Amino acid sequence: MPEVTEDLLLGGRIRLHQPAKGHRAGTDAVLLAASAPARAGDVVVDVGASTGAVGLMVASRQGEGRFIFVERDPALAELCRQNCRDNDVPGDIAVADVLDKGSRLAAGLQPESADIVLTNPPFLEEGQARISPDRGRAAAHAMPAGGLDAWLKACTGLLKPKGRLVLIHRADRVAECLRVLETWLGGVELRFVHPNSGRPAIRFLLAGIKGSRAPLTILPPLILNGPDGLFTPEAEALHRGETTLI
Repeated sequence: MPEVTEDLLLGGRIRLHQPAKGHRAGTDAVLLAASAPARAGDVVVDVGASTGAVGLMVASRQGEGRFIFVERDPALAELCRQNCRDNDVPGDIAVADVLDKGSRLAAGLQPESADIVLTNPPFLEEGQARISPDRGRAAAHAMPAGGLDAWLKACTGLLKPKGRLVLIHRADRVAECLRVLETWLGGVELRFVHPNSGRPAIRFLLAGIKGSRAPLTILPPLILNGPDGLFTPEAEALHRGETTLI
């Protein structure tokens, strides 16, 4: 096992063990968790969970549900299991490749079983950019060519009718994600995330309802940093777990 650090999220409400090098939970995870409309009794599935940051942050806000963490890397899945224990979250860990139907079924992931699916898909596909030489970072950031379509279809396949998909991705992939999801989701709410008020968006948050016919809504943007380079009051409150985006 590589070197592991213990970090605090949401102002110390979540203790997270994660690899010291490679992909690490940060702002993307905080924003995704803050966009999850979890209610008591919901089945919440964190797809591509890594060490469990997103699902654990949602559980800290609404613990009266069933939380399933889907991660293909056994070492990260074991850290996720430890993090669930450390944070008193009775999570189910599914070691599975979300792109492989057989792997999903073997891990107990049944179609149309989730009320909410949360996901931060790998941002790149093979051939799109130079992939990091770090194996952990490369696995978290890249997938096979055409993998985003398959990833999103797998996520929507896990949702019950009227279940909600919530995802975060790079702003330059928004058209592709909307194209894939328009067959499955309606009532889509789209929010762009900007590093500051004078720069283009770098991320978007998307939430939609399986089988809905409601139109798309563009929500007010989220600005992360002020002129001083520090978090805006809203971004700071989100990172401390004092507010949400729902």
